[in-house]
Amino acid sequence: MKFVTSVLVCVVAIAPVSAFVAPLPSVAITSTASPLQQLSMIATGEMINGETKKKTREERLEAATKGLQVHVVGLSIHHAEVEVREKLAIPEAEWNAASNEICANGKVNEAAVLSTCNRFEVYYAATDARAAMAHVTQYLSERSGIPVSSLRRNLFMLSGDDAVWHIMRVAGGLDSLIVGEGQILSQVRQCHLHSIEEDGCGGKVLSRLLNNAVAAGKRVRSETAISKGSVSISSAAVELSEMLSMKDLKLPFSECRLAAVGAGKMTRLLITHLASRGLEKITIVNRSLDRPKELQEQFPDIDIEIKLMDDLWDVVGRSDIVYTATSCVDYVIDEHKLDVNGLVGGRPLMLVDISVPRNVNENCNEIPNVKAYNVDDLKAVVARNTAMRQREILEAEKLLQEEAESFIAWREALSTIPTIYQLQERANEFRQEELKKCTRRLSNANLSDKELEAVERLSRGIVNKLLHGPMAHLRKTESIEGKQATLKELSAMFMLEQEENNSRKRRNGRARR
Repeated sequence: MKFVTSVLVCVVAIAPVSAFVAPLPSVAITSTASPLQQLSMIATGEMINGETKKKTREERLEAATKGLQVHVVGLSIHHAEVEVREKLAIPEAEWNAASNEICANGKVNEAAVLSTCNRFEVYYAATDARAAMAHVTQYLSERSGIPVSSLRRNLFMLSGDDAVWHIMRVAGGLDSLIVGEGQILSQVRQCHLHSIEEDGCGGKVLSRLLNNAVAAGKRVRSETAISKGSVSISSAAVELSEMLSMKDLKLPFSECRLAAVGAGKMTRLLITHLASRGLEKITIVNRSLDRPKELQEQFPDIDIEIKLMDDLWDVVGRSDIVYTATSCVDYVIDEHKLDVNGLVGGRPLMLVDISVPRNVNENCNEIPNVKAYNVDDLKAVVARNTAMRQREILEAEKLLQEEAESFIAWREALSTIPTIYQLQERANEFRQEELKKCTRRLSNANLSDKELEAVERLSRGIVNKLLHGPMAHLRKTESIEGKQATLKELSAMFMLEQEENNSRKRRNGRARR
């Protein structure tokens, strides 16, 4: 009876973490640690992409208490001119390489890059927000060649719930140049997929955020009419050229001779929108024949003439509107090249550049007969489309808010792990102390190994039942404020902070000796 009483009074433990922490997205983990240990390591930054980094118990608990907070730093068409954006642009094939460079020195735990024609953003998770922000900003400065002081004037920086809300709006198409455009959702999805690749740096927190954002974007497009109508950069380019053809070319859009330089995704979308306006013929100029031939197969009702880059200036010379959409990092068309090829002073020519980096130099506008436009000039079209979608934006924001709250609740659940970890350790200490006392008292009873094992199971069973109530209460607490209050109550109830301070003092004393 004395043994049972001592166990009842002194033993404390916890229910399984999986009982109250929301399921995590599947990411390959090579560690052999238990699920509880893996969760604790994720919260403390010990595990990144399945790789375990050795830390002391104090470092783990300190990091876990702070938690991995989500941040985003970047620039978009809303904050920076195309001249700045193109210096930071990173091809999709290099997103993971850039993420690895950002995480290399340990100041950033997780990172993912999203680089499109209208935005460049780095999403990252770190425990020390200030150090991480300084590191990421310095990295971007070194990569772009732009001084930090100049770069900061163009960058936006968001942390915590603001960063979560930002990626939700991005995936939902509400932060796009054209509200509701669908291409950005595909790009966010690619960002997520790259982040969970073997060489990705997404980690548990960031990959969960990006996955939630993709789900949010899908909900917005399926449950609202936000994506109805012209909703892409390519469609805006078509609308812009249609709107200005009479002014710039003295020709109705239906009579203009059209050409496109490049044969990638943007050109495919461009032809799709032109087809909806009755396009019958277009010339495509490309470095190779494969992609243009694919477009011929995709659009059998349109007369697509294919030319190689050697014929570029011949095509430009006989076209009224030329759309450029290549991945070339240098200018394809500029004032000097137009002059050399005898295209200065001739009939009117409209150049619509939808590439980042730009394919058309802005000095083309210095030629009297040429009008050149880039992605920043599409804002007039955007303003008209945005006004038509204001009602849908409100509905979309409600859905996005639900998804944002879902992620925030999951993230806050991770903050319970340090308290659980402390409870587990303290419970184990008490349980083992009492078992040692009991074993000494029962040493003359000649208990078998099987009977001692039964005593061990008894102590663990009592422990789990004792904390079933508190853990169930924590599990049912849905609000962030309620969960934080419960954690404080548990910490005070079992004097966890006091015990941790005493342990730290004992360790410091031993270290001095």
